[in-house]
Amino acid sequence: MTTTILPAEGTPLACQCALPLSRQALTFVADLLRARLKKISSRWRKLPPGKIALIVLATLRHDHRSADMAGGNSVSASTLHRWTWEIIRLLAARAPRLDRALAKIKN
Repeated sequence: MTTTILPAEGTPLACQCALPLSRQALTFVADLLRARLKKISSRWRKLPPGKIALIVLATLRHDHRSADMAGGNSVSASTLHRWTWEIIRLLAARAPRLDRALAKIKN
């Protein structure tokens, strides 16, 4: 099933899977990436943050090979791998520490 998603940047992106992902989750990850790019003063990326977020989330959700997802979106597998770890680090930074989460559950 081919799904065409129109991200905020305006150009459609086709992915070969039905991604059960809310628009809020996609926007959240894209906003995290936009904030990171602004913080590090990154002036250019091959794709806009919304598309990067969608590709990375599809890769994580369906465990596709990086080369397959990268080739279909005109980026290299190493670039997609770097983007994936960047998103994972951004999400991990937002997660509570384990000891604090357990203390909160205990109370």
